[in-house]
Amino acid sequence: MLMKLDPAWLMMAVATVSVLSYFFGAALDALMRDDSFGSFGNAIIMSGGFFLTILAANYRGYVLHGLHFAVLVGLAGAFLLLGSLTFIRALIKRL
Repeated sequence: MLMKLDPAWLMMAVATVSVLSYFFGAALDALMRDDSFGSFGNAIIMSGGFFLTILAANYRGYVLHGLHFAVLVGLAGAFLLLGSLTFIRALIKRL
């Protein structure tokens, strides 16, 4: 799905996901304090997780026809990646 986008649409998608990830990252940084990666770190992890999940789904053969379904899959992957990394970081800090 991402590989078939025009460069202009791809840049808009990256910009939109990055800005929204920063907003979510800042909010999660305020909630998690010491267990967080910082607002910018959270944004990078969530943006990367979003696009990597969509690319992985396409690589595995899933066709994400609708934009709503692609966004849902991307958000699920982004929050799963952030949650996993945060859990691992919290575990390491407490050991």
